[in-house]
Amino acid sequence: MSIEADKEILLRLGGSTRVAELLGFKDKQRVQNWMTRGIPAKVKLQYPHLFLNQNIQSSKASAA
Repeated sequence: MSIEADKEILLRLGGSTRVAELLGFKDKQRVQNWMTRGIPAKVKLQYPHLFLNQNIQSSKASAA
């Protein structure tokens, strides 16, 4: 998965602030950094229902 795909997932989930709230992170900058660096694999595996959800990923694929 590319950084652009990770960014698209974050945007579909409501943006970095919303994702930080969903994950219970107090440091919202941490999630904002994922927009340029990509979502860490460890985080994707900890929250597969959010980041490995085929419904979120397929929405972009069907739009292309």
